[in-house]
Amino acid sequence: MPKTAGREKASLRSSLSPAQQDYVKALYQLRREGCTVTTSELSEGLGVSAASAVQMLAKLTAMGLATHDRYHGAGLTRSGEAVALEMIRHHRLIEMYLAEALGYNWDEVHEEAERLEHHISERMEERIFHLLGRPAIDPHGDPIPTRGGELRGQRYRPLSESRAGERLVVRRVSDREPDKLRELARLGLTLGTEVEIVGESRFEGPVSIRVAGRPRSLRVPLGIARIVFLEAAA
Repeated sequence: MPKTAGREKASLRSSLSPAQQDYVKALYQLRREGCTVTTSELSEGLGVSAASAVQMLAKLTAMGLATHDRYHGAGLTRSGEAVALEMIRHHRLIEMYLAEALGYNWDEVHEEAERLEHHISERMEERIFHLLGRPAIDPHGDPIPTRGGELRGQRYRPLSESRAGERLVVRRVSDREPDKLRELARLGLTLGTEVEIVGESRFEGPVSIRVAGRPRSLRVPLGIARIVFLEAAA
């Protein structure tokens, strides 16, 4: 990314309040391919009232960062997407720094990063990036957007949809529920772990797996299996 473009993007982001930055990031993360975000989805995702969400969407639309139609939902403009990806880059780099440099567990980094992402400069972002060896993913396996705003796609399947006999590798986990992350660590289902599916889920039941290097199989509750994403083992 040209330095001038990077400075313009940083200036735009820094002109927004933390709440406005949170809305922009939420609009990016809540959307599904080809779909806009409804007001109810946005208010639920951010824990605010629908009226507050509508008011903020009006402000972001006036700033040229969002689009909003009461019948068709809300989305982001190109400028809004650039800000959202910058916020996501900050968040995931901070998570990596907390885990790699400060020894945080993977269930502790999300909330800390939520607070810190609004305040670091582009200079600090780059220092963290190079200090950590230019990481491509965060502690939960989510891709870190590039400085130019590119985000690598992922095509992993949840453990809940696995089939008996498959050999899979854990590549990503959801970072939203710390208690479930602690349970995943207890079960040994960390990034890069290879598992064999012994028994698939039936009638909303658990998934039975065997973790590489462990003699006994484990029964993984469906609520846990839904937040673990894997790909076929090589």
